[in-house]
Amino acid sequence: MRKLAMILLLGACTSAPEGDLCERHFEPYPDLIGQRVRTEQNAELLDAMEPYAEGDFAEAAKALQPYVDRHPREVEARFHLAVSLLGSGQPYDAELQLDFVEQDPRRVFRDETEWYSLLCLVCSGQRDRAVAGAKELAGRKDHRYSGAAARLLKDLEGA
Repeated sequence: MRKLAMILLLGACTSAPEGDLCERHFEPYPDLIGQRVRTEQNAELLDAMEPYAEGDFAEAAKALQPYVDRHPREVEARFHLAVSLLGSGQPYDAELQLDFVEQDPRRVFRDETEWYSLLCLVCSGQRDRAVAGAKELAGRKDHRYSGAAARLLKDLEGA
């Protein structure tokens, strides 16, 4: 049921072809946080990640936003917030969070940030920018998402 709600939200947030592409190419990033051993220090974050693990991205975004507000340098939580926002049909808000993740000097989520930023363009109907971005990522064979970008580019050019 939650997956269906996400699909409907993603489809409703844009025009039909881009909404279909958004739905087709969006996959949530694996929950790497929820698998941690629970401690007093991370209990709040683990609780915020529960809806993410269940695929309820709207609830995950609501739970993660206050945590990220209190812990602005915690890039892993912010990245999962961005994915939650994108998965709940809020590509502009997701893109803003990805901009913050991209500024982290460790560049932990470099490839992931570029891919999800590209999806933000698709999901917000910015077709020309999405095509350019997909071409760029598809051409980078060392990029983790080059294959996914090539598939997206094919769909963008065919739509």
